[in-house]
Amino acid sequence: MTNVLYDALILPHKNNRSIFLQCDDGSAVTYADFIQRAAQMAHALVDVGVSAGDRVLVQAPKTSDTVALYAATVQAGAVYLPLNNAYTLEEVSYFVRDAQPTVIVCDPKSQKELTALAAEQGATLLTLGQGGGTLQSAANTKPEAFNTVPCGPDSLAALLYTSGTTGRSKGAMLTHKNLLSNAQVLTEHWQMTESDRLLHALPIFHTHGLFVALNTSLIAGATVRLMEKFDIDAIQNELPQSSVLMGVPTFYTRLLASPGFIKTLTSNMRLFISGSAPLLADTHVMFYERTGHRILERYGMTETNMITSNPYNGKRVAGTVGYALPGTEVAITDSETGDALPAGEIGSIEVRGDNVFQGYWNMPEKTAEELRENGFFITGDLGVQDSDGRLSIVGRSKDLIISGGYNIYPKEIEDVLNEIEGINESAVFGVPHSDFGESVVAAVVPSVPDLDLDKVREMVGQKLARFKQPQHYALMEALPRNTMGKVQKNVLRAAHDGTAEPW
Repeated sequence: MTNVLYDALILPHKNNRSIFLQCDDGSAVTYADFIQRAAQMAHALVDVGVSAGDRVLVQAPKTSDTVALYAATVQAGAVYLPLNNAYTLEEVSYFVRDAQPTVIVCDPKSQKELTALAAEQGATLLTLGQGGGTLQSAANTKPEAFNTVPCGPDSLAALLYTSGTTGRSKGAMLTHKNLLSNAQVLTEHWQMTESDRLLHALPIFHTHGLFVALNTSLIAGATVRLMEKFDIDAIQNELPQSSVLMGVPTFYTRLLASPGFIKTLTSNMRLFISGSAPLLADTHVMFYERTGHRILERYGMTETNMITSNPYNGKRVAGTVGYALPGTEVAITDSETGDALPAGEIGSIEVRGDNVFQGYWNMPEKTAEELRENGFFITGDLGVQDSDGRLSIVGRSKDLIISGGYNIYPKEIEDVLNEIEGINESAVFGVPHSDFGESVVAAVVPSVPDLDLDKVREMVGQKLARFKQPQHYALMEALPRNTMGKVQKNVLRAAHDGTAEPW
């Protein structure tokens, strides 16, 4: 029995001396060196008790060793669980208690605050940082070869948490088959090859930066310019030597806003990809006018990996997310009955294929609600297909806010606000923002006459990652409600459109 994901993504490069990763500090890691480093990491994980099926929770900086840790976790037959580096201790505590990882890997800067949590859950705490950590020190002394643990196509490879509009975050269970099938399709669809150099400025704790960017690069044998974060000057410096950029809409709006972003910088580029949030049609048009390149927009979710893509060869239509990828079925259905709707009618987007996850961790009822017995997953998005199958996203059936490529769920923020003394109730919603796509706004009904908003911001900052924190607070005497008592967020959005502020 083989290890499906490792044997397809990584093993073929065992003797490959070409460059895989180029880092901000000027260092470079060949494919062969990367495989040896992953083996050392796998030994270090096993030495602290990691076995097949165990969760390895990672909240660490974006480094070549963090990428190697992902490969090591797969090679050891364990389940990789990456977390946003911006999550607070309270947020991390939920994930740890829910997933019950055997190992927690964090930045050395977070070691002190996570020590008690790890001990409480019986997990081993290791550190991984830009300048080194306990995991790296342990790995340095290990052999550079590891006996790969067998894993079949239905073995879990990753557990990625995605929130719902009600309740806490849900852990999407992704198998070796889910990840590999999608990576293989995307690599072929986008014509990724060993000649490519990918500009990677995305975080590696979610599907886009981790599975879409890295897995396709691994299959193709491409070079990855691993950038710690999106920096406009660094991106512009690297463009002439690169061929592919995968980003969120914010990347493109910021490039367009830069006087130094000129057409000649993109002469070597063959593909600009955008996802994780809707790309405004104006951005699509302006980018083409500036560079002569049409951005390729695609559509995916944590639970499904990538679902659709505009064509590589063919018309890329602004405001659409293209066609269902090979091996993936997309259906537009009546949200009440589940019946398929004809082309041109707006309905619920459902998807089925080898890319679709296996369900939510420890949530069988939620799994049953969203994953049909026939294999179709109800995405919660609303869309419409034209007569030849091209898909457009027209809205969301849930109150999800997408800002800067991050998913933000209003109820989580509302729960924090409603616990603050002096606040009677709140409603959180998104409004359009030219740079981030959407900005978070909180309508608050005070229970005191002089609510201190600075104090509210401070308390929210202690509970939530910065990208979730409201950028504007609107004090109201009462929230607008319909006859059934439901808060009318559409009314709030209309009333507060234009209040978006930068982070």
